[in-house]
Amino acid sequence: METREAAERFVRVWRRAWAEHDVDALLELYAEDCVHRSMPFRAPHRGRAELGAYLRWSFAAERVTDVRFAAPVVGPDGVAVAEFRVLSEEDGAPATLAGCVFVRFDAAGLAVETRDYWHTTEGHREPEGTLFFV
Repeated sequence: METREAAERFVRVWRRAWAEHDVDALLELYAEDCVHRSMPFRAPHRGRAELGAYLRWSFAAERVTDVRFAAPVVGPDGVAVAEFRVLSEEDGAPATLAGCVFVRFDAAGLAVETRDYWHTTEGHREPEGTLFFV
């Protein structure tokens, strides 16, 4: 699978599945032996089972109201990056999570390595500027 096709599918599925907390749909995007880093200095989640446990934990206190992903930017060697923004309520309080995900895909179009960079803030806000969300 071409990287652009894999990246567009990744973003499309994440947008829908995050809003619905559909962990099974998300895990189908990843190779069995994937490595996911949810923050740059956290220990990685290795394999689908660890990633699934992390996602279920992350979604537990979150009620999503809107998910947006920018079109992925595709680079060489199976790598892509996409910006995202999620409006939610956590423990009844409005919150916004904004960040980006870096993904390396294998030849089958599955994510073998991902790394997220993200920030949260109280209330519902849009990230400043319009470079990526157009």
